[in-house]
Amino acid sequence: MEEYIQKIKQLEQQVERLTRENQRLEEKLNVALDGNGLCLWEHHLPSGKLTIFNMEWGKMLGFQPHELEATVDIWKSRLHPEDYDLAVGAFEDHVNGKVDTYQVVHRMIHNDGSTSWVSDRGRVVEYDDNGNPLRMMGTHIDITNEKRYELELAKLATLDPLTNLLNRNVLIEKCDELCQDLEHSAFLVFIDVDNFKTVNDHFGHKSGDSLLMKVADWLRLYAPQDSVIARLGGDEFVLLCLEAPDYTIHEFIDRLLSQVSEPIKVDNDLAEVGFSIGVCEFTAETYDFETLYDLADRAMYKVKKSGKNSVQYVKA
Repeated sequence: MEEYIQKIKQLEQQVERLTRENQRLEEKLNVALDGNGLCLWEHHLPSGKLTIFNMEWGKMLGFQPHELEATVDIWKSRLHPEDYDLAVGAFEDHVNGKVDTYQVVHRMIHNDGSTSWVSDRGRVVEYDDNGNPLRMMGTHIDITNEKRYELELAKLATLDPLTNLLNRNVLIEKCDELCQDLEHSAFLVFIDVDNFKTVNDHFGHKSGDSLLMKVADWLRLYAPQDSVIARLGGDEFVLLCLEAPDYTIHEFIDRLLSQVSEPIKVDNDLAEVGFSIGVCEFTAETYDFETLYDLADRAMYKVKKSGKNSVQYVKA
């Protein structure tokens, strides 16, 4: 009897030791998972219930504990509308046996209305006696910061950082893409800001930057519909105006020149500037970006030499 009691005590001590070790392992796992912004989930398919092992469900989306019920339907309700079909489709394709794993990057709507990016991975780990999926397990990683960095890099690769207009490389790509099958004439417009160096020298680069941003706003506001607008650097801007009648181009140029008929308020200063503009009309048959660019550039320089703040029209 004494021996039996001793064995029970040993087993109890062993269970206690294993429980403590298991608790420590769970703590280490949770620290590792939380440090990576990763949560481990299990989905019971018949009930739709979700279990998150290392954090409260909804915490990643800014909800308080127990504020958001852990179900697949609730998960679906927080998906970004534009990514709903992508995420749900990937989930259903795996459950239905079309793909080996569930894997998708998508957006979810945060409690404050903002957008979070997540990377979901998972797979079915248990089937019932009839071969139907019973349980899935997987990971859910918040990659919002990484995605924002990726989008910023993409933005820097395509946009001028000061004005958010297209840069030269993207302008050329757009021109090559859009000008091969033109049905009507199009126009390449080269714009140079007169006296821009004087603004920088007298008022400082901050005022110069403010002036360039103001010019970019005018171009967005007055350019013919569907124009492609770019800043090439410094004070030079180029527009591709497609399927635009002659009168809309003339109207656009007149409105642009009228903006600088009087000194422009830039920050706390008044800047006297103008626009030297070269406009090259072309067709699909005469399209070649470098040729058109050179023609428009030369037309602009003729305006510079003849008094500035005007426009010169040429044809390719």
